[in-house]
Amino acid sequence: MGVETGRSWAADPFGFLGRHGGVVRAYQPGAAAVEVIARKTRRRLATLTEVSPGLFEGELKARSAYCLRIIWPDGPQEIEDVYGFGPVLSDQDLAAIGGGDPVRLAERLGAAPRRVDEVDGVAFSVWAPNARSVSLVGDFNDWDGRRHPMRLRHDRGVWEIFIPGLAAGERYTFEVEGADGVIRRKADPLARATEAPPATASIVAPLLDHAWGDDAWMAARGERQHPGAPISIYEVHAGSWRRPWDERQHHDWDELAEQLIPYVTGLGFTHVQLMPIMEHPFGGSWGYQPLSQFASSARYGSPEALARFVDRCHQAGLGVILDWVPAHFPNDAHGLERFDGTALYEHDDPTEGFHPDWNTLIYNLGREEVQAFLIASALHWLDRFHIDGLRVDAVASMLYRDYSRAPGQWKPNIHGGRENLEAVAFLQRLNATIAERFPTAVTIAEESTSWPGVTAPVDQGGLGFTYKWNMGWMNDTLRYMHRDPVHRGWHGDDIGFGLVYAFSEKFILPLSHDEVVHGKGALLAKMPGDRWRKFANLRALLALMWAHPGKKLLFMGGELGQLREWNHDRELDWPLLEEADHRGLQRLVGDLNRIYRDEGALHHTDADPRGFSWIAENNEGDGVFLFERRSFHGGTPLVVAVNMTPAPHERRRVPVPLPGRWTEILNSDAAIYGGSDLGNQGGVTSFSVGDGEQVELTLPPLAAIFLRYEGP
Repeated sequence: MGVETGRSWAADPFGFLGRHGGVVRAYQPGAAAVEVIARKTRRRLATLTEVSPGLFEGELKARSAYCLRIIWPDGPQEIEDVYGFGPVLSDQDLAAIGGGDPVRLAERLGAAPRRVDEVDGVAFSVWAPNARSVSLVGDFNDWDGRRHPMRLRHDRGVWEIFIPGLAAGERYTFEVEGADGVIRRKADPLARATEAPPATASIVAPLLDHAWGDDAWMAARGERQHPGAPISIYEVHAGSWRRPWDERQHHDWDELAEQLIPYVTGLGFTHVQLMPIMEHPFGGSWGYQPLSQFASSARYGSPEALARFVDRCHQAGLGVILDWVPAHFPNDAHGLERFDGTALYEHDDPTEGFHPDWNTLIYNLGREEVQAFLIASALHWLDRFHIDGLRVDAVASMLYRDYSRAPGQWKPNIHGGRENLEAVAFLQRLNATIAERFPTAVTIAEESTSWPGVTAPVDQGGLGFTYKWNMGWMNDTLRYMHRDPVHRGWHGDDIGFGLVYAFSEKFILPLSHDEVVHGKGALLAKMPGDRWRKFANLRALLALMWAHPGKKLLFMGGELGQLREWNHDRELDWPLLEEADHRGLQRLVGDLNRIYRDEGALHHTDADPRGFSWIAENNEGDGVFLFERRSFHGGTPLVVAVNMTPAPHERRRVPVPLPGRWTEILNSDAAIYGGSDLGNQGGVTSFSVGDGEQVELTLPPLAAIFLRYEGP
């Protein structure tokens, strides 16, 4: 706006306004008169004189507590004198915030209902060290930035004010006069609630007072989320899984709980992963360009409603993972961009601070305060909302200074390399802090490169994540499945190569939202052939994925056999379930989850190379993959046979590790899944060949079978 405030006392309003000795000053522009009254009796103690436009001053001999009576053109208003209250933050608070303590930062900055000197109100504080002045504006002062200038705590660059009489539900923003002299309206970076977009105001949130009923879940969470546990994740965009029948755009959290939880648990998934629900101005970003790292989106209801949703998930035995975005933020005018007139949260240099892929700004992770801000956000979700894990978005873009940049468009680190040392330090600090404070929670890296030690402990030089998305497996496998089966025999390495590095990290196998948008087509559409072959291929892919080492993640709609790409503006195509082949695919996903959960051989050794061995890998280019999964913690071994060709294999001799009966516990070609029902009549018995054992199998076309050892 470029307007000068014209208030010489704006940087230190508490040093001028309020009571000083026997004089009271009040700045109430537009008021006809201002009186001083006793707080308890409301008796008039003095009448102030307007000494300059809006500025009232007068003597007050009484030393008792007082209030102000403002005579406005439309009537009187009795209020506490904001400038009669002391500092909001203690020196210890400021020292902790300045020292980068994320816990104290989350507890003290932002807006919170509070009682001061026996008066109820709301305390506000914001970090803006280079601002000339900061005012609080909202409905309570007609959005007039002259009315409530804030106090600067100089040594830490924090501005603060206590407004008596306010309560949860108030709308507010900060009016920041930047170092450049420009006045900007800024949302609170630590707001716990916001208006629904496109509105931009922050909202004073009540203190979260949910009565949690998930003690049993929280006590057992460590056992449910460790590398030997069966973890199967259903990835969801909350706004488009289902849409309301009425004129509303989105279901709220309570409605989602009623519908989503029984659906996901009924299919046997162990976790639901929500695409970013932190408030974001543009719905088309799917939440990946958030501005409010502490506020759940108003699109889906209140923070309390989100807490109820998580609690109900936990009581139903379902974990909740949130997508979390510390890599970048959008440049909306009301957001973090040049918050105090300088590059405060971002880098000033665009070669470091501008993201060319997304036209967003990159957090300056070299600043202690910015690191603390982001870590405070992570802890906020894990603590206040009992979130079980954070999937950290775009980690690769954080790790490399030359990510998506041509030569000459990036700057090397202090050692001349391309690694972003500040981001590495941040991620290590983030994961170490979470591991210390919430040891049973998990962090998951979306990291698409071969950066070493993503899931290695921090004290061993790793980044400290619990799990990493296996993007290499996803790319190779989808490329293989896209090929006509006639040609697959020459490309078996697309399947086999992933096992070379499958145990180098603790992996999650993702078929995520990124694979079904932007012209990539739905999973079913990626499969070659006619309709029957498309479904058979997709069933074989999913069966192979569930048998492969690594935890599982499937984006919503994959279990339905969506025909169209995902569109965030419409719900999934639920009427497809009226057709048998779509219902069969959904049933297969449920059975795969149950077998994965029940068979220790399929999950105990997801991160242990001793639990996998090849029997035959695309033998002589025949498109057949045979392998064994084994548990070292109980449970019998499994043999998995996957035929990626449309030709059945009759009487195929397959080596098995133990003599006796092998039961066919899953056949993706079964009629109940929409297949041709070619199989092995429930199982086979081995026979001796030389020093080993073999079975004779019928391998259905474009299908996978699982055989469980039952004993001699």
